[in-house]
Amino acid sequence: MTTALFRDDAYLKTCEASVVEVNERGGIVLDQTVFYATGGGQPGDTGTLRLADGSEIQIATTVYGDDKTTIVHVPADGQNLPEAGALVTVELDWARRYRLMRMHTALHLLSVALPYPVTGGQIGDGDGRLDFDMGDAVLDKDAVATAINELASGNHAITSEWITDEELDANPGLVKTMSVKPPRGSGKVRLVRIGGDVDLQPCGGTHVANTSEIGQLELGKSEKKGKQNRRVRIRLAD
Repeated sequence: MTTALFRDDAYLKTCEASVVEVNERGGIVLDQTVFYATGGGQPGDTGTLRLADGSEIQIATTVYGDDKTTIVHVPADGQNLPEAGALVTVELDWARRYRLMRMHTALHLLSVALPYPVTGGQIGDGDGRLDFDMGDAVLDKDAVATAINELASGNHAITSEWITDEELDANPGLVKTMSVKPPRGSGKVRLVRIGGDVDLQPCGGTHVANTSEIGQLELGKSEKKGKQNRRVRIRLAD
């Protein structure tokens, strides 16, 4: 099992770690990491692993291993691979991660502004989208843009808490996403709360500490995806 340091502190940019193994596909497994692994619509982190001799391994993405408890750092093509037991300094591409964090929290706000079942979504580097089962409802883009920017500028703290699988089963209304199920298996589920009562939903991703960090948001293209689904895109203005 890889200790996922980002779960306790999404603002950690670096850590020291030991190489547990290099798998058959060339993926590097560490005993601990600040790199987020692809999941829940959020891309895996990129960055570098620096070895004791000063050489660096560029990490192209990060994913979960087959057992879902190990985190695999996927090196860019042509990299020299470390030996098991090697000590490395893990350095996150923080600028990219921070944009992903801002966008992830912004998409939670979008799900508040558009209170419909979410059928899909994707977090990008500076932009993102959610798909909603809106039926015949009309999308007022100006009203949605105003709503999400008012929420973002509202200085709402983002915190996390945990409930048991049984508590989640007893409160199915917490789950907004129809396509992405909350991660289970450990017996508990992480909830992300925005403000006191702005939003509360299961989420394993990384978020900013306050909505004021998101900045100004713009609505992008919206389009119908099927008979009832509507895809809504947003982006960071900067």
